[in-house]
Amino acid sequence: MSYYEEDDLHNFEKIGRHAPELYEKFMAWYQACQEDGALSKREKALIGLAVAVTIQCPYCIDAFTNSSLENGSNMEQMTEAMHLASAIRGGASLIHGVQSHNAHDKVSM
Repeated sequence: MSYYEEDDLHNFEKIGRHAPELYEKFMAWYQACQEDGALSKREKALIGLAVAVTIQCPYCIDAFTNSSLENGSNMEQMTEAMHLASAIRGGASLIHGVQSHNAHDKVSM
């Protein structure tokens, strides 16, 4: 048994039991964000997958992998999106390393 249960993705509506009006508003917003607009559904699904990988949400990874496939992306495109997001996250970690250099320089003066 794992901490994350695959079936929980299909049980997401349970989160709305005690605050249905908030759940409905969230779902309307969540679904509207994925519709065609200035970006296509395909592009949005790839962005969703890239973000899902970087925030390490297994439910989101499953959902946006499926959405990417349903909207015409292939594994090569999905992998490139994941690499880009991971590279940005890695770069963000490294640039924060400058803080260590700055702290070192203050102490060493």
